[in-house]
Amino acid sequence: MNDLQGAFVQAVGLVATADPAVAGIVLLSLRVSLAAVAVAALVGLPLGALLAVARFPGRRAVIVALNALMGLPPVVAGLLIYVLLSRSGPLGSLGLLFTPTAMVIAQALLIAPILAALSRQVLEAMWEEYAEQLRSFGAGPWRAVPTLLWDGRFALLTVLLAGFGRASAEVGAVMIVGGNIEGFTRLMTTAIALETSKGDLPLALALGLVLMAIVLGVNALAQGLRDAAQRSLG
Repeated sequence: MNDLQGAFVQAVGLVATADPAVAGIVLLSLRVSLAAVAVAALVGLPLGALLAVARFPGRRAVIVALNALMGLPPVVAGLLIYVLLSRSGPLGSLGLLFTPTAMVIAQALLIAPILAALSRQVLEAMWEEYAEQLRSFGAGPWRAVPTLLWDGRFALLTVLLAGFGRASAEVGAVMIVGGNIEGFTRLMTTAIALETSKGDLPLALALGLVLMAIVLGVNALAQGLRDAAQRSLG
């Protein structure tokens, strides 16, 4: 018990003093996750909006596929990216394997279906409410996509925060494509797994505290945005 208490005290000290090792891992984790969310949003949000307003053959199949991909196992996503980026893979010449860029791609692959599926649900409800009004202004389904994305920006921010929370907690995929290289591709989640196995509990606990603080902060911000959106809508 005393050893655990001592490790926790050391962990708090590492966080309070902004230990360089902790700070470096946290900053890299944030950069990778934020970049992954940005990449996934460029694909997921327009796709979700299009599925919300358009009606075409195979739409239901696409929706089912997106819902299924929301549960894509991270190790499978990591394996797919690994195969693509390996030396014998189609993109091996780019030399991206075991780099932060590979981790961004892996996280984006995981969260893009989540952003698309959740944004479709949000924007489909808006389309049902405003469809007649938008049509009266001559805006068909395709032209309505930018309008819905803008009008639903507060709700979509919560969707993006959900994607960020998923990305920041990822370990399996980034471990496969990033390699957990110290000072280069080591994120909070992979470092926690490694340091725990090595018995370095202070560093693992310090990173765990920061990760929990980020998760709680993201959820608090998402709830605040939901409340603000509800107040603005009356």
